[in-house]
Amino acid sequence: MTTFTIDTDNNITAFAAAEQIPEGQDRFTSEKEFAKLSADWPITRFVEVWNAFAGAPPFGELKPVKKFTDRKTAVARIWKAIQALTPTPAPQAAPVAPKKAKATKAATAEDATPTPRDGSKKAIVLDMLKRPDGATLADIMSATDWQAHSVRGFISGSLGKKMGLTVESFKRSDGVRAYKVAQ
Repeated sequence: MTTFTIDTDNNITAFAAAEQIPEGQDRFTSEKEFAKLSADWPITRFVEVWNAFAGAPPFGELKPVKKFTDRKTAVARIWKAIQALTPTPAPQAAPVAPKKAKATKAATAEDATPTPRDGSKKAIVLDMLKRPDGATLADIMSATDWQAHSVRGFISGSLGKKMGLTVESFKRSDGVRAYKVAQ
């Protein structure tokens, strides 16, 4: 545990071992101890402590202040800033157990297209789309009891993306839009 000291000149020093600390300096190891130690300080001393290390290495990003709003804020900000003085221990690699290989599925033929179950709505729609003149949105809706957006989603998602089929959209001679599977 790191022990911090503060001398009469407001210099804060971090020590890894307690026996290294020179006599006559106030010691603290936590934010709570620092708050207790500084309870009797005038608020201006917090500004002096902060400004003593603001801008100096390793505190280059800290800017000097004119005042703190209250004692609690001053203690918290100073404590957070002096954590940069804490020596970091060398990282130790934790032993890592080898990962078990996941079971894989048997390979399938690339050209094998998924086939729908006989009598399913997918099979019904596919049969309708394989007709030479295709099927209209209304035809598919009445055969499946689906709404229009569901039919369009099915054509795009299940047939187009999942099954890899190309579904063509065209207008018939009577002006009605129809869909059919490209052969």
